[in-house]
Amino acid sequence: MGNLFNIKDYVVVITGGTGVLGRAIAKYLALEGAKVIIGGRKEDVGAAIVKDITESGGACEFVKMDVMNQEQIQETCDYIVKKYDRVDTLLNAAGGNQAGATIGPDQNFFDLKTEAFQQVLNLNLTGTVIPTQVFLKPMVEQGKGSIINFSSMAAFRPMTRVCGYAAAKAGISNFTAYMAHECAKKFGEGIRVNAIAPGFFITEQNRSLLTNPDGTYTERGNDVVRQTPFGRMGEPEELCGTIHYLMSDASKFVTGTVAVVDGGFNTYAM
Repeated sequence: MGNLFNIKDYVVVITGGTGVLGRAIAKYLALEGAKVIIGGRKEDVGAAIVKDITESGGACEFVKMDVMNQEQIQETCDYIVKKYDRVDTLLNAAGGNQAGATIGPDQNFFDLKTEAFQQVLNLNLTGTVIPTQVFLKPMVEQGKGSIINFSSMAAFRPMTRVCGYAAAKAGISNFTAYMAHECAKKFGEGIRVNAIAPGFFITEQNRSLLTNPDGTYTERGNDVVRQTPFGRMGEPEELCGTIHYLMSDASKFVTGTVAVVDGGFNTYAM
């Protein structure tokens, strides 16, 4: 059967690849022999990540990418297919939140800004649908490919504050299951669609919510750790093994799943 985990020369596209989690995953995959294309809006950050990865011996490049711009995504896909002749894996890591779509401790539901709520839904959910629709095409043509979406703990358990983000991530989990069935039935078992649901990891977006300026945890950060059996936040690199598994032939009979990487957070009851 050979090495089921071999991903050498896999062409991997990562949307939202300039974030804390995306860049850690990109570096790991590149050093495992994959050809990694990072998509994002911050060219300077992308260039720095590419420099770090290439100097470490990995193959990586950055492409400017707005996940809400289907025409731009299509142009990017055409460029990648022309250069590499295929797309093996799509990681839909783009996402985020904004203030108006959250409800603070001193607010209630009537303070929710519906425009911001819609924008968060678009970025996280529609921003996964559009790249999936575009990059699925070469996978169908080559008869094989893996799509990995990014869900969240907020998709499993109701959490205070993150109203829009939680709704979007619940949609991601549902969309993942839908696409797994759709692809298997319409395009064959070579196309697999799964998701990863990270627990709590410190990123640029949640740093001020979970930690104080001195690095100690906020009240919310302490609540997270208290409900995490491992008793700590996750490290970005701890997502890499699950990603590797889901994109490789080691998970050849796995589709429609949401793989939880959370230090046990989702098991905690009281």
